[in-house]
Amino acid sequence: MAAVNLSVNGQAKTVDADPDSPLLYALTEDFLLNGPKFGCGLAQCGSCTVLLDGEPVRSCTLPCSEAVGHEVTSIEGLGTVDQPHPLQQAFIDEQAVQCGYCLSGIMLYGKTFIDSNPNATEAEILRSLNGLICRCHTHVRMAKALMRYAEGRRA
Repeated sequence: MAAVNLSVNGQAKTVDADPDSPLLYALTEDFLLNGPKFGCGLAQCGSCTVLLDGEPVRSCTLPCSEAVGHEVTSIEGLGTVDQPHPLQQAFIDEQAVQCGYCLSGIMLYGKTFIDSNPNATEAEILRSLNGLICRCHTHVRMAKALMRYAEGRRA
């Protein structure tokens, strides 16, 4: 174990962790975040997704030590209950959440793609989510929410 300095959602904290342990463990155990989830532990499903300096990464395989000196943003860091991020609001408005297990991946990959490609088509946005696994079949509503967010980015 060692002292690992992390910055998550604007909060700096020193955690006692094995520098090679997955960032996901520090997020859930030390920062008490519920957004990133353990799904597969192999970086295949995307349930553990967070942003590292604005880019989506799979926190289940990213060693804590690789997050040192970078800003980690989880789905909780986008907005608050009182002031949700426009993407979170789009998911609320479209009632696009079922079980919520996949949301970190869907929302954070969708956000980064749309922010870089605000004029993307629905097909392009959905292709950007390849490699993420969702089993609850709310994809139609999720697509509508992502398109709503994209429309807001274009405005």
